[in-house]
Amino acid sequence: MKKLIGLLGVVAVLAAGGVAGAGEAQAVKKQTTCPVMGGAVNTNLYVDADGKRIYVCCKGCLPEVQKDPAKYVTKLESEGITLDKAVTKGK
Repeated sequence: MKKLIGLLGVVAVLAAGGVAGAGEAQAVKKQTTCPVMGGAVNTNLYVDADGKRIYVCCKGCLPEVQKDPAKYVTKLESEGITLDKAVTKGK
């Protein structure tokens, strides 16, 4: 009987760990800072490139990202940020 209780305790601990691990794997880090100036993003200001949306903080940062969007995609993704998908009109 003691072995059964011990075994059930181990199973419960493993099951709880599995659930916590699954939740962590699904966590998504959203873009909250501008990749150019580091300020808070304005979700009305963005550049779409290769199906991904890069938000910036101000109109002054738009041309900088437009010059080399791949640079900023790489920068943000290397920081663990999951970029929003670019929205295509008409779809």
